[in-house]
Amino acid sequence: MYRTKTCGELRLSDAGQEVTLAGWVQRSRKMGGMTFIDLRDRYGITQLVFNEETDRELCERANKLGREYCVQVTGKVRERESKNPKMPTGDIEIFASGLNVLSESITPPFTIEDKTDGGDDIRMKYRYLDLRRTAVRRNLELRHKMTIAIRNFLDSKDFIEVETPILIGSTPEGARDFVVPSRMNPGQFYALPQSPQTLKQLLMVSGFDRYFQIAKCFRDEDLRADRQPEFTQIDCEMSFVDQEDVISLFEDMCRHLFKELLGVTLPEKLQQMTWHEAMRRFGSDKPDLRFGMEFVELMDLMQIGTFPVFDQAAYIGGICVPGCASYTRKQLDQLTDFVKRPQVGAKGLVYVKYNADGTVKSSIDKFYSQEVLLALKERMGASDGDLVLILSGDNANKTRVQLCTLRLEMGERLGLRDKNRFECLWIVDFPLFEWSDEEQRLMATHHPFTMPNPDDIPLLDEHPERVRAKAYDFVCNGIEVGGGSLRIHDGKLQAKMFDILGFTPERAMAQFGFLINAFKYGAPPHAGLAFGLDRFVAIFAGLDSIRDCIAFPKNNSGRDVMLDAPSELDPKQLDELLIKVVEKE
Repeated sequence: MYRTKTCGELRLSDAGQEVTLAGWVQRSRKMGGMTFIDLRDRYGITQLVFNEETDRELCERANKLGREYCVQVTGKVRERESKNPKMPTGDIEIFASGLNVLSESITPPFTIEDKTDGGDDIRMKYRYLDLRRTAVRRNLELRHKMTIAIRNFLDSKDFIEVETPILIGSTPEGARDFVVPSRMNPGQFYALPQSPQTLKQLLMVSGFDRYFQIAKCFRDEDLRADRQPEFTQIDCEMSFVDQEDVISLFEDMCRHLFKELLGVTLPEKLQQMTWHEAMRRFGSDKPDLRFGMEFVELMDLMQIGTFPVFDQAAYIGGICVPGCASYTRKQLDQLTDFVKRPQVGAKGLVYVKYNADGTVKSSIDKFYSQEVLLALKERMGASDGDLVLILSGDNANKTRVQLCTLRLEMGERLGLRDKNRFECLWIVDFPLFEWSDEEQRLMATHHPFTMPNPDDIPLLDEHPERVRAKAYDFVCNGIEVGGGSLRIHDGKLQAKMFDILGFTPERAMAQFGFLINAFKYGAPPHAGLAFGLDRFVAIFAGLDSIRDCIAFPKNNSGRDVMLDAPSELDPKQLDELLIKVVEKE
């Protein structure tokens, strides 16, 4: 055997045992005639001791070990003289009697420590070394535990795990597809699934009733901290259910995960907030409820003909930042510069400081009387010592989104976005359609198979933009973790949806004929949702990016710098596929 124990399991009660360990050299220290080595494996770190007096040759060999050498060591467990309470194995050490170098290592490009000196790019290039770090490994262990807990929970609720194909037909509605050429069908292409949406609906038509899958999905879209070109969904579908059935069951699943993995108890019933309310109060369909600073609309109070910027605005809104009236001019200028960044897009920022001594100082002093500013104080619910920040603009929704970005920034600056605190809710009643400036037409907010709210179906002909969807998102700490909807199971209503979205009957049949035909054979009412596993794990692990809970992630350019992918194909491969690469002008 290469080992009888792991590097994380020995305790003081094991003193006197002869053991064999195997792992990697974390660090080495020589003190007089003694050499101390920290040996690391997946399970922990154990200190090894080599004594020059008892075995000079063995100690000399130990002194030649470099960082990340893979070694096997035999020795006796004994109590440490200088204990380390920060380590589970900190009460013991191994007095070595044997050493076998299993594999040498060149000097790694960064330190394999929790607080490494490696930047993101170098860690991604040598990801196999980065994965040796305890902090990264724990994220993947958490991911493993989460998938086990999910599978056990859904199995207990009669769900069946079914694998759906990775090579499917392209459905260009929505994000861009990754496409795969077919050698056996020249000039034709598969697509990698953005989700198993239509396939899980077919499973409901097939009578499977409750389906789930830990599904790999692919979207060719711009990347950011919570997006990767390939990602993993907890994908689910149910038959003979309504919206509350789905919300109730998966709220229970989330409650189970929080309790099982974090020891956190969620409320017995989570809040539900309509999309319109969320946008009005927070400027976001994924509001962070860990702190206040709700929007207050100020049109009637501030449009009094004295300040042209406000008088011409379509929306004026403010937030009250508690305890920040002491902000200096430099700090306020920094906030103004922040909202003017292209990523935010505001033209400027108005502030009103309600000082602790009762005085008022504002960037719009000369436009508004003290009476108006005191009325503003009452409207905002501000107290002495508070700071009010106001944005305005000629597009209400756009300005709300800008104010949302400012709110989140202030929450971050004030330390109110505590990663150890969790505020979850459901967002419901989304618009069924949204206008696309690029396409110059209505697009499905979620996908073309989402059920309209039955109360709004009469609006489909004349005012489709006012129709609400039977859709729902699960939001935690300002992050959309999952979402889903009731599905259309009536062929006539589905045809209506396709018509509004600009599909001719021929195009609808060409793209979705398999589903349209399946619905002719008694499709049950069905609904479902999908959670982003990567995002869920990142929230539980307190991470800002999903990359560190994925074993081999891509960088912000969609590249795998370790595998150097994507890469050019050999000309012979291109010839077999009848593909020619054209240089972009």
